[in-house]
This record gives sequence, C-alpha cells and structure tokens, in this order.
Amino acid sequence: MNAIDLTPLYRSSVGFDRLGSLINHALTADSTSSGYPPYNIELIEDNRYAITLAVAGFTQEELDIQVENGVLTVRGEKATKEERKYLHQGIAYRSFERKFNLADYVEVTGADLSNGLLTISLVKEIPEAMKPKSIPINQTVNKALEHDMEDQNADTFKAA
Repeated sequence: MNAIDLTPLYRSSVGFDRLGSLINHALTADSTSSGYPPYNIELIEDNRYAITLAVAGFTQEELDIQVENGVLTVRGEKATKEERKYLHQGIAYRSFERKFNLADYVEVTGADLSNGLLTISLVKEIPEAMKPKSIPINQTVNKALEHDMEDQNADTFKAA
C-alpha cells in the first residue's frame, strides 16, 4: 500500500491539500538516499531562516540553486575529474542533489558560499490579506427594552 487515503481529514480541515502529497512523497522517497551533503536549518529571526550545506571542494560555478513549485533544489556537479592516486579519499567530491519543501509564502532571498559552506537565506512574507486581524464586535442597544425597564421601574414606584 503506497498511498494513504486522507479524504476524512479533508472534511474537517481547510488548507491541508498538500499534506497528502507530502506524506505520499515521504513514503515513496528513495530510502537509499545518502545524507550527503550534510546541512543545517537555522531560525535567524521570527520570519527569517537559513539553510547551510557543507559543500567542501565545490566552486560557485559547480553549484546550482533553483526554486520551482515550492521546492528548493540544490545541485552540485564537479566540473572536471582529475586522475589522482589517493591513499585515502575522505572528502567526497561526488555530485549531489538536495531538495527542500518550502512552506507557503517562504521565498529565497539570496545565497552565499564561504569556507566550503553554502548558506541560502529564506524569508517568510505573509501578505497583509492573510495576516490575522481583529474584528470589532459592535454592541447594539435595544431602545425598546430600555424603555420598558424604565416603565416598570416607574410603575413599581407608583405602587409603593
């Protein structure tokens, strides 16, 4: 069973349309994918984030960053293969592709490569129309009821 039926969830929730596809993608993802290159995801401020990938040995020209349909893709392709004789090769120069699913309204603002670390800056900009807003509650006073109350109080005083 590769797919999960989330139809009952959709009846009682709004806005989770991508949830089903994300779960299916996570279940069918290549389980043999390696953890290369290692990365960190950091919260800088309230709506600012950074993804840092360790890309030792890659130059700026050998790296490619793209965003398409809410998916950030980082690719690294070594340009030339030098024929060397290694006694031990611990630095991985293999090609890679890393994908990150971005939440709604998250945009990539820039990327920096320094000391073998590729840092991608992200910002979450929620449109004004989507931000929560307070709705004032108007209180209407029913004049007829107040008048009746005054008439009852006057009748009570007359009876006493």
